[in-house]
Amino acid sequence: MSNFHSSLPFEKKTRGQHCRVHIICEGQTEEMFVNLILQPHFDKIQIQLFPKLIGFLGRQGGSVGYRRVMADVRYILANDPNSYVTTLIDFYGIYSNFPGVSEAKKLRSARERQQLVVRALSKKLLDDCGKKIAARVVPYVQMHEFEGLLFSSPKDMASGILHPNLWKKFAKISFHFDTPEDINDSIITAPSKRIQQIFGGYQKVLHGSIIAKRIGLETIRQMCPLFDEWLTQLENLNEATVP
Repeated sequence: MSNFHSSLPFEKKTRGQHCRVHIICEGQTEEMFVNLILQPHFDKIQIQLFPKLIGFLGRQGGSVGYRRVMADVRYILANDPNSYVTTLIDFYGIYSNFPGVSEAKKLRSARERQQLVVRALSKKLLDDCGKKIAARVVPYVQMHEFEGLLFSSPKDMASGILHPNLWKKFAKISFHFDTPEDINDSIITAPSKRIQQIFGGYQKVLHGSIIAKRIGLETIRQMCPLFDEWLTQLENLNEATVP
């Protein structure tokens, strides 16, 4: 137990306090996105978000395997049983043996893939951890990686990296997909790779949140329906009844 992140803000929620949601993040980009972009919105509806890099001290972030997710879920809810846990992880980086991933890769649409993995993860957590824990977990998988969200506004992407003249190149990519969440995930054509091919100086942690803040959360939600549905689930947690 002592190997986990020791600074997690574990305090029991009492009447009148915010609903508490711990977000297991894949990396620092997602962690910063939660703090800078998501938390100001959730403050307005009395929900506190606590991002946590997946894994143990000395080995946090990076590879996303089921055992790492399960270990974090169990630890968080053992220490803060009245809170909720959700995940902000990329389909692009999930291990192939993660629940539902191998089957999802056979499907065509981002929605079908995402929903299959979410259902498989929910069932696996229920089987391994029991109903009490599983009821407090809101699984979410980002399709295909964080940078996909940034294609919600090609003009803001270009402005965010201080190269406004590049917006048409970003727009040309977006034009070929129904939503930013459909931008495919091969090692060559993943959203971050596409950005780097256009702008070699792209830095995930630095530019990711700058661009997201410039775009604005509402625009991202309008353009990315799976992401919007996840936030709606979190917004409704204040009204949730958990057995």
